Amino acid sequence: MILWSKVDSVIIMVLKLRLEQRQVQKLILAPALQQAIKLLPLTNLELIEIIDTELSENPMLESEEETIEKTPGEEAKEGEKDREEKGKEQEEKPEDLESEGVKEAQKEDEDSEFEAYFQEYFDDKFRSFSLEKKEALSLENIVSKSTSLWDHLDWQANLAFFHEKDKEIAQHIIGNINEDGYLTTSVEEIAKTCKTSVEKVNEVRKKIQEFDPVGVGSLTLKEALLAQIEYLQIKDEIACTIINHHLHLVEKSDYSHLAKVLGISLSALKYHMEIIKGLDPTPGVKYSQERTFYVVPDITVTKEDGKLNIVLNNESLPRLRISSYYKKLLSQTSKDNPETYRFLKDKMQKAFWFLRSLDQRNRTVFKVAKYIVEKQKGFLEKGIEHIKPLTLIELAQEIGVHESTVGRVVANKYMMTPRGVFSLKYFFHKALSGDFGEEISSLRIKERIKKLIESEDKGDPLSDIEIGEVLTRENLKIARRTVAKYRKQLRIQPSHIRKRKFEMEDA
Repeated sequence: MILWSKVDSVIIMVLKLRLEQRQVQKLILAPALQQAIKLLPLTNLELIEIIDTELSENPMLESEEETIEKTPGEEAKEGEKDREEKGKEQEEKPEDLESEGVKEAQKEDEDSEFEAYFQEYFDDKFRSFSLEKKEALSLENIVSKSTSLWDHLDWQANLAFFHEKDKEIAQHIIGNINEDGYLTTSVEEIAKTCKTSVEKVNEVRKKIQEFDPVGVGSLTLKEALLAQIEYLQIKDEIACTIINHHLHLVEKSDYSHLAKVLGISLSALKYHMEIIKGLDPTPGVKYSQERTFYVVPDITVTKEDGKLNIVLNNESLPRLRISSYYKKLLSQTSKDNPETYRFLKDKMQKAFWFLRSLDQRNRTVFKVAKYIVEKQKGFLEKGIEHIKPLTLIELAQEIGVHESTVGRVVANKYMMTPRGVFSLKYFFHKALSGDFGEEISSLRIKERIKKLIESEDKGDPLSDIEIGEVLTRENLKIARRTVAKYRKQLRIQPSHIRKRKFEMEDA
């Protein structure tokens, strides 16, 4: 009994010691892990901004480009000094070595500890560490910007209105126009805000509707189209009648019914519909889409000697290192000067963790890219028919990270392959089961549906049921509602509307 109690005590003491050590390590690692998580979803262009900020705020960091080139003799002397300093550092107290966070002998252990604890910080409770999504940067940042819709309208308003009251009303109208070019608040609300009449607001709004793009500032689709008809001085009563009273039939492509209501033939209706189709239902969109986007791939996949090679495109990123000058300054700073010592110590630790975070980001991105390439080798070499289903959970389990980690990695990143440039998100889609138990990518099903509709008899288009029957004969058995769902995702209209459009065009 005495022996067992002693053993139990030893075990308890060891467990306590291990638990305490583990807690301390977590506290030290947490800031770096937060930073590593934040770096994961960033594109290279966004990462450059973060690196530039770190360089400007942390003197312990320097880029190799900033370092003045030294002669071979100077480099040799500096190398000798570094070796001497390392010899001295080994004689220093353990706490001093730990404070600098750069001891080479500890590096391998720290790496393994970093790997071991990294996964724990991707639980839901740590999601607050992730960066906010930047929708405007979803295609690797805007390289060249064009004038926004609102700037363009402001510029025209300054030229068109001379009275201060008119300018005030115009500013309120323009400020409430959405990206499609429509006014999102009521005329009455603007009149109340500007302390003027509804008639006055409509007078100013009428003028704005004549701005470029014509029809902007309208409240409804009908109003936008009529504004364009009026501005273009198109004298077509039937087209105006269609816009005023029958847009619901146009939306349904019910041209036979529309022709009967108007009392004209389908061939005559076709002429008036061509005029309406020439109008812009979303006049503001062309300005919100006129920006030029350049996709800068984060990963490049090349094929050499029958093998697919993966390379991270980090050439544009500054090459960072710890500043030898400030590192030396820290070692020479006495603890009698606590303020300076704490400042340098803090900067050294932050620089060290930032470098580690960058390294962790690169390794994680590479692991994700490597698995995608291995999984989708058939697609990359042979085409869409060979693409395989892939989910975030599957990839996360394979490379040993949390699902949210993979989600952050694939956000906003692109891969250049022998088949073209693809968003990493492109490779993730659900699986459907074939008749022989094999898993088939939903993307492959969509591509097959698209091709079937492209090659169908336009006068007798395939219904969703018929498409499902064709797929079943090809061992791709899916329900009619799934066919309809995928067709909608492909932005393809139902068979009856496709048929009406064909009849209209053929009239």
